[in-house]
Amino acid sequence: MDNHPNRAAESLAAAELIIFDWDGTLVDSRGVIVETMQATMAEVGFEPLPAEACQQVIGLGLDEAIRSLVPHASEGDRARLREVYGRRFQQFGATDMPFFGGVTEGLARLLEENRRLAVATGKSRRGLERMLGEWGLHEAFHATRCADETASKPDPRMLRELLAELEVAPERAVFVGDTGFDMEMAHRLGMPRIAVTYGVHGPERLAPWQPSAWADAFPAVMGHLGCPALETAPKEGYN
Repeated sequence: MDNHPNRAAESLAAAELIIFDWDGTLVDSRGVIVETMQATMAEVGFEPLPAEACQQVIGLGLDEAIRSLVPHASEGDRARLREVYGRRFQQFGATDMPFFGGVTEGLARLLEENRRLAVATGKSRRGLERMLGEWGLHEAFHATRCADETASKPDPRMLRELLAELEVAPERAVFVGDTGFDMEMAHRLGMPRIAVTYGVHGPERLAPWQPSAWADAFPAVMGHLGCPALETAPKEGYN
């Protein structure tokens, strides 16, 4: 990764494709996910884990998250956990998981500028489609990938598939995410990446993967992408 601040800033601002994580980057779904996982564990007969432990696996595919949280569970218990989690999560709608401040305006601005957008998420296809439908955003993204139709993060396969579908080289794209899983998969592809610190993982989980830039709010993401309408373009925060 180029460590020169000016070149890093130019690379992000000129990106041909902007790929966003969903949970913890665009929408604040942390409370819903943690509450659902804890209730799921209790219903299936496991002692619910603390919120902090549940939050740390946000971003993984559901099966990978369950294996991490309950490594001793049998195959049958894991299947039951997946079924109960999916049923309980369906009780929540998009308004229960609001966009972070500046996201609605930021996405609109990027679309006005004809920037190509995509999503790479640990959500299921059914879950993402429901959220896109409720928010009216199906047409906003040129492509999307979900954990249940490809490899879960931090495997970079979902990013590789998006790049191939949209015919963009890794160095001409940028990934925006809030977890170490996000930063690792982009790092493994040599893709520029913006680490947001308002989501799930703290800087100590993000820094080992050498983010190209940091953002403590979505308007700062926009500044890094060369759209400073919501905030003055960042003067610092590049690696």
